[in-house]
Amino acid sequence: MSTPRPGTAGATRSCPHCKTTILESASICPACKHHLRFDEAAVTARRAAETIVPLRVQGTVRHPAEGAAWEYTVVLTIKNDRGDEIARHVVGVGAMQVNEERSFTLAVEAVPRNDLKGPRGRNH
Repeated sequence: MSTPRPGTAGATRSCPHCKTTILESASICPACKHHLRFDEAAVTARRAAETIVPLRVQGTVRHPAEGAAWEYTVVLTIKNDRGDEIARHVVGVGAMQVNEERSFTLAVEAVPRNDLKGPRGRNH
């Protein structure tokens, strides 16, 4: 896996608020929702271009009315077109008691960025 150069599509940085790795082009952190900078061109462009959500998966898990507590781990894995794993993150952990319920949503949000250079390789 290679890291894209600054100014190219897919280049990343850390959010100064929550330290999550985010896209360099982000004006708002997708994790903590803090504003990172005011970018009039980006605001105008994003209003004109809709965010695409090519993948959204929602599900609910309910512990049955009997039995021991369940522990759970939410793991997110990203693979490239060759099936190579390029990222794996534990998103959250927890426990569920009898009759408790948890809902999970995974959404991939994409914004077309014609103002950035494309990546050099095919590792992304």
